[in-house]
Amino acid sequence: MPHVKNGKPLVWLHGQIRSPPFSGNARIEAGVLLRRLQLGENIPLPHSRPMPGIGKRCHELRIQDTNATWRIVYYIDSIAIVILEVFAKTTQQTPGAVIDTCKARLKLYRSI
Repeated sequence: MPHVKNGKPLVWLHGQIRSPPFSGNARIEAGVLLRRLQLGENIPLPHSRPMPGIGKRCHELRIQDTNATWRIVYYIDSIAIVILEVFAKTTQQTPGAVIDTCKARLKLYRSI
Protein backbone atom coordinates (compact mmCIF):
# COMPACT_ATOMS: atom_id res chain seq x y z
CA MET A 1 0.00 0.00 0.00
CA PRO A 2 1.46 3.39 -0.95
CA HIS A 3 2.40 5.93 1.67
CA VAL A 4 -0.41 8.44 2.37
CA LYS A 5 1.85 11.28 1.23
CA ASN A 6 1.96 9.77 -2.27
CA GLY A 7 -1.72 8.85 -2.29
CA LYS A 8 -3.57 5.93 -3.76
CA PRO A 9 -2.64 4.65 -7.21
CA LEU A 10 -5.02 4.98 -10.13
CA VAL A 11 -6.23 1.68 -11.57
CA TRP A 12 -7.52 2.11 -15.13
CA LEU A 13 -10.06 -0.52 -16.14
CA HIS A 14 -11.11 1.50 -19.18
CA GLY A 15 -10.70 4.84 -20.89
CA GLN A 16 -8.01 7.44 -21.37
CA ILE A 17 -7.64 11.16 -20.86
CA ARG A 18 -5.75 12.38 -23.90
CA SER A 19 -5.63 15.47 -26.05
CA PRO A 20 -7.47 15.02 -28.39
CA PRO A 21 -10.32 14.30 -27.79
CA PHE A 22 -9.96 16.21 -24.47
CA SER A 23 -8.75 19.77 -24.86
CA GLY A 24 -5.49 20.54 -23.08
CA ASN A 25 -7.32 22.48 -20.37
CA ALA A 26 -9.87 19.70 -19.78
CA ARG A 27 -7.07 17.11 -19.59
CA ILE A 28 -5.28 19.23 -16.97
CA GLU A 29 -8.49 19.71 -14.97
CA ALA A 30 -9.14 15.95 -15.03
CA GLY A 31 -5.58 15.29 -13.88
CA VAL A 32 -5.84 17.77 -11.00
CA LEU A 33 -9.16 16.28 -9.84
CA LEU A 34 -7.84 12.72 -10.05
CA ARG A 35 -4.76 13.72 -8.06
CA ARG A 36 -6.97 15.24 -5.35
CA LEU A 37 -8.87 11.95 -5.18
CA GLN A 38 -5.61 10.03 -4.88
CA LEU A 39 -4.67 12.18 -1.90
CA GLY A 40 -7.95 11.30 -0.17
CA GLU A 41 -9.89 14.50 -0.79
CA ASN A 42 -13.67 14.30 -1.00
CA ILE A 43 -14.63 16.30 -4.10
CA PRO A 44 -18.16 17.75 -3.95
CA LEU A 45 -20.54 19.03 -6.63
CA PRO A 46 -20.23 20.47 -9.19
CA HIS A 47 -17.04 18.52 -9.96
CA SER A 48 -18.09 15.13 -8.61
CA ARG A 49 -21.31 13.40 -7.70
CA PRO A 50 -22.16 9.99 -6.23
CA MET A 51 -23.35 7.22 -8.54
CA PRO A 52 -25.20 4.85 -6.16
CA GLY A 53 -26.86 3.15 -9.14
CA ILE A 54 -23.45 1.67 -9.95
CA GLY A 55 -22.39 0.87 -6.39
CA LYS A 56 -21.26 2.18 -3.05
CA ARG A 57 -18.26 4.50 -3.25
CA CYS A 58 -18.85 5.04 -6.99
CA HIS A 59 -18.85 8.59 -8.33
CA GLU A 60 -18.44 10.53 -11.54
CA LEU A 61 -16.11 13.43 -12.18
CA ARG A 62 -17.62 16.13 -14.38
CA ILE A 63 -15.27 17.86 -16.80
CA GLN A 64 -16.72 20.63 -18.95
CA ASP A 65 -14.77 20.97 -22.18
CA THR A 66 -15.16 23.38 -25.08
CA ASN A 67 -17.13 20.94 -27.26
CA ALA A 68 -18.07 18.13 -24.85
CA THR A 69 -19.00 17.31 -21.30
CA TRP A 70 -16.75 14.50 -20.09
CA ARG A 71 -17.49 12.02 -17.34
CA ILE A 72 -14.97 9.87 -15.51
CA VAL A 73 -16.72 7.17 -13.50
CA TYR A 74 -14.60 5.98 -10.58
CA TYR A 75 -14.73 3.74 -7.52
CA ILE A 76 -12.95 4.62 -4.28
CA ASP A 77 -11.31 1.43 -3.04
CA SER A 78 -9.36 1.26 0.20
CA ILE A 79 -6.11 0.88 -1.77
CA ALA A 80 -6.77 2.62 -5.11
CA ILE A 81 -8.95 4.92 -7.19
CA VAL A 82 -10.44 2.66 -9.86
CA ILE A 83 -11.43 4.23 -13.20
CA LEU A 84 -14.43 2.34 -14.56
CA GLU A 85 -15.27 4.48 -17.61
CA VAL A 86 -14.44 7.71 -19.43
CA PHE A 87 -17.01 9.06 -21.87
CA ALA A 88 -18.50 12.18 -23.40
CA LYS A 89 -21.95 12.74 -21.97
CA THR A 90 -24.51 13.74 -24.56
CA THR A 91 -27.80 13.32 -22.68
CA GLN A 92 -29.21 14.51 -19.35
CA GLN A 93 -29.08 11.03 -17.81
CA THR A 94 -26.19 8.61 -17.81
CA PRO A 95 -26.96 5.99 -20.48
CA GLY A 96 -28.06 2.62 -19.12
CA ALA A 97 -25.38 0.87 -21.16
CA VAL A 98 -22.68 2.93 -19.40
CA ILE A 99 -24.12 2.08 -15.98
CA ASP A 100 -24.30 -1.63 -16.87
CA THR A 101 -20.73 -1.60 -18.19
CA CYS A 102 -19.46 0.12 -15.03
CA LYS A 103 -21.27 -2.41 -12.81
CA ALA A 104 -19.69 -5.29 -14.75
CA ARG A 105 -16.20 -3.76 -14.51
CA LEU A 106 -16.64 -3.13 -10.79
CA LYS A 107 -17.76 -6.73 -10.27
CA LEU A 108 -14.72 -7.95 -12.20
CA TYR A 109 -12.38 -5.69 -10.18
CA ARG A 110 -13.82 -6.93 -6.88
CA SER A 111 -13.39 -10.56 -7.95
CA ILE A 112 -9.65 -10.21 -8.50
